[in-house]
Amino acid sequence: MLPVGPGQAHPAPDQGTVQAVTVVDDRGHTVLFAQPPQRIVSLLPALTESVCALGACDRLVGVDRYSRHPESVRTLPVLGGGLDPNIEAVLALRPDVVLAAVSTRAVPRLEALGLRVVALEPQTRADVQRVLQRLEAMLRGPASDMQLHGDLRSAHVVWQQIEQGMQAAAARLPVQARGVRVFFEVGQGPYAAGPQSFIGETLQRLGVHNVVPEQLGPFPRLAPEFVLRADPDILMTGVQAAGLAYPGWSGMRAVRQGRICRFDAQAADVLVRPGPRMAEAAALMAQCIADHVPPAPPQQTH
Repeated sequence: MLPVGPGQAHPAPDQGTVQAVTVVDDRGHTVLFAQPPQRIVSLLPALTESVCALGACDRLVGVDRYSRHPESVRTLPVLGGGLDPNIEAVLALRPDVVLAAVSTRAVPRLEALGLRVVALEPQTRADVQRVLQRLEAMLRGPASDMQLHGDLRSAHVVWQQIEQGMQAAAARLPVQARGVRVFFEVGQGPYAAGPQSFIGETLQRLGVHNVVPEQLGPFPRLAPEFVLRADPDILMTGVQAAGLAYPGWSGMRAVRQGRICRFDAQAADVLVRPGPRMAEAAALMAQCIADHVPPAPPQQTH
């Protein structure tokens, strides 16, 4: 019998015509299903969007308060925050599985109540691809059952669309945008998107330079003075009034020259989700960069 890798589905022995689905989550826990789950609770927006992108939105029965895309999930019961969901409300929905972040404090309690929990927490582009593959394995079941779930989309197809969208966003940027120095604020503090984060990886794909050093981690909290000294060409933020709220920033070149992209709530919701809408996020960043490329220095004549 061939070995089974993480996230792959395989038939359980001695089950007759019933075949089990096995998924290994990001904790390394193996979760076994007698059949692909039909009632799913999602407590992380990126997982909600991924389930829907794979064509299984109709299996969702409840979501966390931050899951707002696609539009259809807004009609579902809201079960509180992803980190601290309403346990009783989750239990009342009788889900076949609860999808949650590894960091969700409620996971042990949900499992103690007899619920299956698959903990997945994408933070990088590679994570997003892997999560799509594991969710497809869970949703579709064994290869021999593929005809039963022909309405599902392939994780490979979804990932290829993300890749193609990101390539298209990068191709639209003018040549003078290459190497532009960018600071992306993800939260007041300022908290930054470092090069190791999925946002930082997208900036790299667009050919610009992230002023945050890689060794500080994916989402470090920085001293405002650090950003002031880094003096980025462009500031990106989804935070109200950012770029002006910290001491000294009003004198930063990017602020003085208006090279700030303040994304509204709808755009920010796209930008901070490591999931199927990363190509849309890349297009938003690319448009910001194209609109705010600093002018080239004048050519010196001799």
